[in-house]
Amino acid sequence: MNTTIPVSPSCCDETDPNSLTVEQALAKIDELISPVDETLNVGLQDALHAVLAEDVISPINVPPYRNSAMDGYAVRSEDLPTDDTASLRVVGTSWAGTPFEGKVKAGECIRIMTGAKMPDGADTVIMQEHVQREGDTLTLGTGHCAGQNVRHAGEDIARGKPVLQAGKHIGPAELGLLASLGVPTVTVKRKLKVAFFSTGDELRPVGEVLEEGQIYDSNRYSLFGMLKELDVEIIDLGVIPDDRQAVEDAFDRAAELADAVITSGGVSVGDADFVKETLDRLGTVNFWKIAMKPGKPLAFGKIREAFFFGLPGNPVSVMSTFYLFTQPALQRLMGQDKVGTLSLKVPCSEALKKRPGRTDYQRGILQRDERGNMTVRSVGKQASHILSGMSQANCFIVLPRESGNIEAGSLVEVMPFRGLM
Repeated sequence: MNTTIPVSPSCCDETDPNSLTVEQALAKIDELISPVDETLNVGLQDALHAVLAEDVISPINVPPYRNSAMDGYAVRSEDLPTDDTASLRVVGTSWAGTPFEGKVKAGECIRIMTGAKMPDGADTVIMQEHVQREGDTLTLGTGHCAGQNVRHAGEDIARGKPVLQAGKHIGPAELGLLASLGVPTVTVKRKLKVAFFSTGDELRPVGEVLEEGQIYDSNRYSLFGMLKELDVEIIDLGVIPDDRQAVEDAFDRAAELADAVITSGGVSVGDADFVKETLDRLGTVNFWKIAMKPGKPLAFGKIREAFFFGLPGNPVSVMSTFYLFTQPALQRLMGQDKVGTLSLKVPCSEALKKRPGRTDYQRGILQRDERGNMTVRSVGKQASHILSGMSQANCFIVLPRESGNIEAGSLVEVMPFRGLM
């Protein structure tokens, strides 16, 4: 007599009817998350990496006045020769910060420096390399256009117009732009608070001597680095043992302290994995499995007012799911405008193994071949515990859910880490 043992889908199965697609999971997260409400007013140097809470309206014109785009001579367009040459008399100089006070009349011109204010009467600048000067006499030829090499007031930014909109992430360019307007302070979203911890009796802190069956906790360091790059307020709760009460206490504390809680490990269905059952008891779970590889066991929900992201335990899965799901969610919580992930299609220089059923994010190296064309290749082994592959890689090779093996030379989608991290 044959006895069939009933089985349930596992994290190793390529097809699981209970798993969401990547697109469905991203849509659910986006639907449920809204930005924090609290704002504060900060000086420009404290605004780097913050998110604007209000539109910035320009109080001035940029440039504030007509000025020269070149070192040269400011002339009247009426004095430009249409054939042969013309001679003009140099009657003064306009320096950046010290403008010429008079008015340029017929037959006259002034020496002018880049950024210097255009004098009354003049509307054109001739580059100094395109003229001849002897004493106070300037000779210029044909080929010049009225208005050339002149920057007009408000040409870059007009007074009263929006310059930066709420939701804009403030980087170095935005700091310079705000400074060019003379804006001393801006209203930004307050810094997001993110608590995280690892779970597992086998985990030990860096610096301790490992005993049989133990490993170092690398995930907290990866998470710390990824969160640091987002410039959030980081709350590291350490390693929590595989104990039901300890996990519950950690969740309680994290939810009390933070806007978002991130765990690594403990979201599968093992006898000692208490994260999911604790979340079921204390909060709500919106989903906990995604049809992707690496990183199928990914939980998303809420504990009181804090959003929860339960990342897998394997180190590559932690980084993959963080960058693809947690990071965009945290950026939305911060109030940042949604920015599409950069991806491109390039030929794959080698064959890749893939089974249909899950979207596969293989680690790859994007580079130029000997002809200068972009290609991508695999870093090699793709197991979710091989963190060295993430260090060697500079991109994800994204293989669609229903695709099979990839032949060498096929076009594949690539997500460069530079646009993701």
